[in-house]
Amino acid sequence: MIEQFLDLFFNLNQFLGEFIQEHGTWIYVLLFVIIFAETGFIVTPFLPGDSLLFAVGALTAIEGGLDLWSLLISLSIAAIIGDFVNYSTGYYFGPKIFTKKDSKLFNPKHLHKTEKFYQKYGPFTIVIARFVPIIRTFAPFVAGMAKMNRAKFITYNISGGLVWIFSFTLLGHYFGNLPFVKKNFQYVIIAIIIVSVLPIVIAYFKERNKPDETAA
Repeated sequence: MIEQFLDLFFNLNQFLGEFIQEHGTWIYVLLFVIIFAETGFIVTPFLPGDSLLFAVGALTAIEGGLDLWSLLISLSIAAIIGDFVNYSTGYYFGPKIFTKKDSKLFNPKHLHKTEKFYQKYGPFTIVIARFVPIIRTFAPFVAGMAKMNRAKFITYNISGGLVWIFSFTLLGHYFGNLPFVKKNFQYVIIAIIIVSVLPIVIAYFKERNKPDETAA
């Protein structure tokens, strides 16, 4: 099962090409659902994001492939609605989870810390999280749970969603069909993942190397 998932993940261009041949325009529905699910449900952070956008972008540059503007518009809508659904879920149901004072994971103190974090860094977090796998799935939920201002969230949700969808899709459109990229597509996908995860790794080691009193 895992091997099949990895094979699909690293050969997205082939899978998408075959899907288009067999199902035609249904590919737009499939892509909409994937992007919406990855950003809208905290239980699906494993779905492809950056790599998928790069792959479908490459398919817009070939004859008989996908329509670039149809993708940019539909996937932007999916990303924006997904984040808002996730935010709303956290807003209405998140605080109910943090009720046990003796719980290590769901302690109310963690919620209060989260609220302070989003009051200070909220807008920046919503935009940057779009480019970090897994984090982009949890960020809107936590923003809602921390009661981040709705109007402010919507503003940065829209801007972050547009920048994320347009940047990776257009990268795929202009560079995805270069001979070198096509020949080494798996390695390009790995590179995209590494670059995306790098901020988390750097932040982790910075936090780990802080003195105890500073970290506290």
